[in-house]
Amino acid sequence: QVQLVESGGGLVQAGGSLRLSCAASGRTFSHCATGWFRQAPGKEREFVATINRSGGTTYYADSVKGRFTTSRDNAKNTLFLQMNSLKPEDTAVYYCAAGNYGTIQRDYTYWGQGTQVTVSS
Repeated sequence: QVQLVESGGGLVQAGGSLRLSCAASGRTFSHCATGWFRQAPGKEREFVATINRSGGTTYYADSVKGRFTTSRDNAKNTLFLQMNSLKPEDTAVYYCAAGNYGTIQRDYTYWGQGTQVTVSS
């Protein structure tokens, strides 16, 4: 079992930055790939980024490539999402997830409760 808790969301102006954290508990975190998804009001949850178990391989949605960076610290059971050059269309609830390396929701078994990110224009 892995429990995930996101933090770091908030309100930021367009062009600004935020860093999301996802604290994991449970012995199997280092055995899981991890990912980030987001859900904007009235829209389906969409893939943002994923990182493999070792942290050596990442993959991003085209909409965030070059602006967002995901990383992880297995010693501290923590996942990160650094978000730069934020745009109003990045406004959403952001979720971290743990499971298999992939870009679809069913690749992941464990989910956090989400943290709100709001980007003002």
